[in-house]
Amino acid sequence: MALRLWTIVVDALNPHVLAHWWADVLGWKIFFESDDQVVITTPDERFPGMVFVRVPEKKASKNRLHLDLAPDDQEHDVALLLRLGARKVDVGQNDDPGWVVLADPEGNEFCVLGAREGGM
Repeated sequence: MALRLWTIVVDALNPHVLAHWWADVLGWKIFFESDDQVVITTPDERFPGMVFVRVPEKKASKNRLHLDLAPDDQEHDVALLLRLGARKVDVGQNDDPGWVVLADPEGNEFCVLGAREGGM
């Protein structure tokens, strides 16, 4: 098989707001935008990218798939993400796992790794 990952698809009540939030967080750009979907990619338009598609329902439970972000400075980057609209969430992680679990403005969980995990 000659398969490769092209995009990660994220369901969203408001794909425009969520895609622009993630593009700002990642330093990515809007690649394509329509009424019901928005595609973001790296600034040089490399894929895989992320596609945000409109759905009618809110997120109902813990994600089965999430993103892990490797920061330069975990404490600084978590504080910035919180100021930008992320929030801390408890998904059953222990007291000090070395990473921080956050949720984006629509509740999708993601992790901000510590120095050890981010340097793999």
